[in-house]
Order: sequence, then C-alpha cells, then structure tokens
Amino acid sequence: MKLRVRINKQTSRVDLPGEEPTLTELSDVIKQTLLPSTGLGLNTEFSLSLNGSELLSDSGQTLSSFGIVSGDLICVLLRQPPAVAMTSGETSSTAPITDDQQTATQRPLGPPLLTEPLQTSDELDSGPVWEPMLCSEAEEGQSPLSLELLYHSARVRSPNDAVIVAAHLLMLETGFTPQGNELTPKEMPAGWRSVAGVHKLEYVHPLCGTSQVSVVAVSMGPLLIINAALTVAGTIYSAHKLQLKASSYVTDEWPGKSAAAAFKNLKKLSRVYKDQLVYPLIAAAREATALPVAFGLLALPPELLLRVLRLLDVHSVVRLSAVSRHFNASAADSTLWRHLYRRDFSGHVL
Repeated sequence: MKLRVRINKQTSRVDLPGEEPTLTELSDVIKQTLLPSTGLGLNTEFSLSLNGSELLSDSGQTLSSFGIVSGDLICVLLRQPPAVAMTSGETSSTAPITDDQQTATQRPLGPPLLTEPLQTSDELDSGPVWEPMLCSEAEEGQSPLSLELLYHSARVRSPNDAVIVAAHLLMLETGFTPQGNELTPKEMPAGWRSVAGVHKLEYVHPLCGTSQVSVVAVSMGPLLIINAALTVAGTIYSAHKLQLKASSYVTDEWPGKSAAAAFKNLKKLSRVYKDQLVYPLIAAAREATALPVAFGLLALPPELLLRVLRLLDVHSVVRLSAVSRHFNASAADSTLWRHLYRRDFSGHVL
C-alpha cells in the first residue's frame, strides 16, 4: 500500500508491504525512517490522523479498517511537553547547550503541535466561504448555502427529517430532479414527509432516459432505512438499500434554523450516500436502457485508463484485469508492464 505522510508540512511517500498493513507497521516506518529524515529523534512522540484533528487509535487494526486506501494522506501530529515557567530568581544552567537542545528550545511551546495548524472557529467565521459549495466540500461548522435555504424551509421535526433534507440535496447535486414538481432548489417536494414518519421522494435524471427513481425512508429504532427503487417501463429493474444512523450526521442543535450547526460529517454523508445509492442507480438505469457507461473507469478513454493503471501496484492491476475484457485488454499493454517492472522491481536480480 502506497501512502503519503506529512510531517511539518513535508510530504513523503511510504510503500508498506503486505496485503493488509496495520497502523502499527505504518507507525514503525514513520519512526524508523521519516522522523530522522526530517531532523526529529527516534524518541519523538507522535500520533496519526487523516484530517489533522481526529486521532487514529492504534490497537493493531489494519489500515483498511479505518477506510485508508492507497494514495491517502496521513498527517503526523507531533506531541510537545508543556512549557515550564521560570521565576525571576531562576538562572540559566551553565552546562553547554547542544544543537538538538537549541533546536528544541526554539520550538513554540503550548498544545500538541500539528503538522498543519487547524483553523479556529473564529477563523472559519471570518474567512471566505466559497460558493457554490458542495456537501463534500463542507468542513465542520460549515454547510452549503443551498442546504441552509433548504433546511430553513423544510421545518425539520426530527433528526431523520434532517438526514432526508441533506439526502435530497445530494440527489440534486448529482443531477436528479423531483418528478412532476417545478421547485426552486430551496424547497422540499410536496408530500416528502408523512404523518407516520415515512419519507418518500421521486426523481428523474437526464442521463437515465425515461426511468424513474423512488426513494422511501423509514425509521427502525436508531437507524434510518433508505430504500431506492429504479423503475423502467413500469417495472422495478433495480433496488438499493442504505442504513444510516442519524446521530452520526445530525447534532443536538438540529431544532434550530442553522444547517451548519445541525449537521456534522457532511463529507462522509455525501460520500456514503452517493457511492452506495446514487451512482449505482444511475449506472443501473443506463444499463437498463442500453445506454453507454456515463462514469467510472469504464467511461475513461484508453489513455486516461492507462494513466490510472500506472499508479496501481502489480497485484491491483492483475485483479482489475480479471474484471472485464475491456480492463483485461488495457492491462495487457506491454509499456505498462515495462513501467511497473522498472518502478517496483528494478532493484531485484532475476
């Protein structure tokens, strides 16, 4: 697995052997290799994070269990001892100061030092907010203006309502339009919420021909079960199911009028909802209507597909070549394997 590791704004590449490397193995590589290369000692204490704020707890889990894949950026958060206050009566030691000690004293004292300083809430409020913003771009404490308008007009009554409002916006972001409704982007479709707590939405998509998508969500304990059915010519062609926990994406401040305060983990919600529900629906609709693939690796021209294959390791290329004839033909390119050999096996003697 190939990863990017950032220490003090310096990014290095790390290649971990094995099929399922663990967080412990990554920490060992960083300690033995990267810390000395950046001028840090082997005894330097550090933690790992994906976003620079939430720490990854090391208890022997594999990197894949954290959702880490090849190409991800890992942030190294350095720990620093608290400052020791000196009184006016204290004098400096007469012992000579080494270069390492002088470097350590020049480092700012205070809370743990992050490789990239995080923005405070005041900085987030005063800094520019780029619009139009997507849910996948929203940081914690932020939300797209489109979600703010939609949330304000929806008059949310429960955390599940809030999730459905966000899910509706994600459908709009990917090109779906509510069926039979001429609405502005800041309005929820009529009848989207029933008295019994069942949510129902219907959509069409310009890339899906005459097919229709029906989304029905029901509450089962702490879970919100979302079922999406694709109907082609009056027949259900494909169905997908997604289980979400509202508390994972909605804060205790949901009764207010601010979507930024009501939601959390919008990036994750966008990724999960689109990857597991929206994009498979579009792909199934185009397959049902005999339309060509609209996105994904299969939609890439050969030159771009080769560029993607060049970034993979040998095992991944072999696995991908077994998926379809199209990928098999692309992976059979002799120049690709010459590149892989020079990159991964140039130091080996056959």
